[in-house]
Amino acid sequence: MSPEFLWYVPNTVEPGHRGDDTIAGWGSIEYSTELARAAEEHGWGGALLGTGWGRPDTFTVATALAARTTTFKPLIAVRPGYWHPANFAGAAATLDQLSRGRVLVNIVSGLDNPAAYGDTNVDPARRCARTQEFLHLVRRLWTEEDVTFRGEHFQVTASTVAPRPHATGEREHPTLYFGGASEAAERVSAAEADVQLFWGEPLDGLAERIDRLKTLSRQVNRRHRPLQFGLRITTVVRDTTEEAWRAAERRVAKMAADAGEGSTWTGNRGTAVGQQRLLELAERGEVLDTCLYTTPGRFGGGGAATTWLVGSADDVADALGKYRKLGITHFVLSDTPYKREIVRIGDQLLPKLRESPE
Repeated sequence: MSPEFLWYVPNTVEPGHRGDDTIAGWGSIEYSTELARAAEEHGWGGALLGTGWGRPDTFTVATALAARTTTFKPLIAVRPGYWHPANFAGAAATLDQLSRGRVLVNIVSGLDNPAAYGDTNVDPARRCARTQEFLHLVRRLWTEEDVTFRGEHFQVTASTVAPRPHATGEREHPTLYFGGASEAAERVSAAEADVQLFWGEPLDGLAERIDRLKTLSRQVNRRHRPLQFGLRITTVVRDTTEEAWRAAERRVAKMAADAGEGSTWTGNRGTAVGQQRLLELAERGEVLDTCLYTTPGRFGGGGAATTWLVGSADDVADALGKYRKLGITHFVLSDTPYKREIVRIGDQLLPKLRESPE
């Protein structure tokens, strides 16, 4: 299958996200539209839209951007604690019809600020169980009529979603992405997700996880098409290898100085299994594989900004090509400033990735 290349839109009202020095426009439809249209114009299939309590509502932003673009696919990050699955299935199917099949969905189980939006489910295993029910029920509501379901977390009776998602060729409904490195989370992906989304681990670690997920898929009697795999990572690309490393090291030096005053990165950094896997990589070395930079995680880098691929377009294309050989076909890349790097990485890196053999 053809690979999917997506960007990232942080979807925040505050400037300074991951070092982006853009001052004006955050949270406005005008600036978000500029980012989405730039992604369209420079080769990206769409973008992951960030989610979190205190940010603009992700689904609302995705709807506005879909209306202002023609090919841009919003990868809409949603949390089962914010949404009931039947409500979400109906809303997403409607947007998918209006956008002619451009909706992608990223289900997020990690903690945010659950008390603020009335979610009392904070136990990781129970959150994964709820996510699995959510994915199972949403998929059924998109593909079946008169759905009746009685689960531990959700129930519906004789429920039919109308309109249906926009079906094209082999695509019945929006692709369902899910991430998570715990045993419980991987079982969710193996059973119900379309794409398991990884953060930037070395090749050997992801090869092991892909093999484990394929085995789990057989163990849980997966009923859907084979699980696909994706990579969400920061890519620092410059004209030469030396320029890229100078830029990366300058940024880490600033992060180190800022960390002296207390890191500003928030999230479940101390508890998430996937985050801990990334933070522990620094013990193996500053640079792993050919150009995977682990040092950002020591100074507050979290999530997709914990490890970076650094180098020229050729360097990074070669590194991503090795991930493709593992079977990864979905890529969500980013760097800051977001708007400038949409153009640079789109123009310099994406053509090389599309030239790469399967």
